[in-house]
Amino acid sequence: MKTATLCLTGLTCLLLASSAASQQPKLDAALDQELPSLVSTYKALHAAPELSHHEDKTAALLAHELRGFGYDVTEHVGKYPKPEWQGHGIVAVMKNGAGPTVLVRADMDALPVEEQTGLPYASRVQTKNDAGVDVGVMHACGHDIHVTTLIGTAQLLAAMKDQWHGTLVLIGQPSEETIDGARAMLADGLYSRIPKPDFALALHDSSELEAGKISYTPGYALASSTAVEITIRGRGAHGSRPEVSKDPIVLAAEFIMAIQTIVSRENSPFDPAVVTVGSIHGGTKGNIIPDDVHLQLTVRTYKEEVRQHILASLDRIAKGVALAGGVPEDRAPIVKASETEVTPAMYNDPPLTEREVSALKRGLGADNVIEKSPVMGSEDFGQFGLEGHQIPTFMFMVGAIDLDRIANSKKTGVPLPSLHSALFWPVPEPTIRAGVKAMTLAVMELMKK
Repeated sequence: MKTATLCLTGLTCLLLASSAASQQPKLDAALDQELPSLVSTYKALHAAPELSHHEDKTAALLAHELRGFGYDVTEHVGKYPKPEWQGHGIVAVMKNGAGPTVLVRADMDALPVEEQTGLPYASRVQTKNDAGVDVGVMHACGHDIHVTTLIGTAQLLAAMKDQWHGTLVLIGQPSEETIDGARAMLADGLYSRIPKPDFALALHDSSELEAGKISYTPGYALASSTAVEITIRGRGAHGSRPEVSKDPIVLAAEFIMAIQTIVSRENSPFDPAVVTVGSIHGGTKGNIIPDDVHLQLTVRTYKEEVRQHILASLDRIAKGVALAGGVPEDRAPIVKASETEVTPAMYNDPPLTEREVSALKRGLGADNVIEKSPVMGSEDFGQFGLEGHQIPTFMFMVGAIDLDRIANSKKTGVPLPSLHSALFWPVPEPTIRAGVKAMTLAVMELMKK
């Protein structure tokens, strides 16, 4: 009986693999036909980037493309705390009978970076940011790749409706770089507009991985991110009379050194965490001791209880340093963790990840699908899974760098330009091809008939 069961199981697996293999030439042929148009769209997007909260033209292009494939499209989804920010979220739905609801998300915004790649389609866009400062704008994180991949996946799946069933939901998400776009769409009733997804998928390009390859991380893949602002308050004086001051610059220096022990001495080495002071501003002139110093920090963790502990420690240490320095209580430091510039850790549901990785290995080849360690970077895609991982989520990485650049980096020891660098650029054709094929395979695995 056991032998018969094993044979039946093996035959079923063989038939499934054979069926999947028979679809590969059709999928590849359709992708080959679509690729030139997608590359053209990508270059147009790359040359016309838009900052977070201002993705109106990018959103309009995406909405136009998805309507053309037969999707029911809703525009301007997103509600921000600031009324001057209009929601530019896109929601496209294609219903194809009974079956699971699968959400696929692509982010649309660019960065305030002046491009230095020298590409013929490089961005030359200049604009004012929300503070009124003139900045260059660049797709330095590959969101133009993400939008193009979503368009390609949407087109293939619309043409393959006879092979899948259920409800497909495609999301064009604004303001990922400011980690408030997913929250804004959810705040605008996203899940009351569509069926609550059974699964949520996304991809991101990689500045280190070879184009044509995919990487994944089971479980925690990206850290939570919390912006923290701290004002160290003292008492100003002439620079020649420090004895009558409570010098906030000295206190800020003591605070910065003291918080280095939070991760090394208060946190378990098995719970990764990062506390970085990225900005410190105080004073106007060398002979003036200021009244206060302003610091901006980022806190990264995987576990929520670790995040809460670090935030409490920052508050405790700031107040302790001030107390030791003789600062009166009414001038105690102000420690404020942002309620908007915060996002939870990205958690790849292990059973979903295992299922999708198997499908990607069958479709792309096992050598092209690589497991990677988690990183402390952050993403707001996990918010679509809702608090407590109610909806299984899976995000994978798509290689974007050609072999020549990788080989040259290894030879010279000069690191490849990272995401957010003015020199970062993905090689278009193989990156888009791999992204579209991988995401199409991932959706089909969950919705196949």
